[in-house]
Amino acid sequence: MAELSADQRGEEPRKPTRRSEILTFLVLAFGIWPIVAVAVVGGYGFLVWMYQIIAGPPGPPGH
Repeated sequence: MAELSADQRGEEPRKPTRRSEILTFLVLAFGIWPIVAVAVVGGYGFLVWMYQIIAGPPGPPGH
């Protein structure tokens, strides 16, 4: 069965500590967001590359 949350058991929910907040910030700032940024830029570059394969390079034809 599903485990009950602290509220459902009638307990006080745990407050996040300063240490856990700093650890969460560091994981996001130096782990998750750089990966997301590289994925977004890489994905955009891939889309432009695929578009140019289909439509041809930009600029007037014949040059």
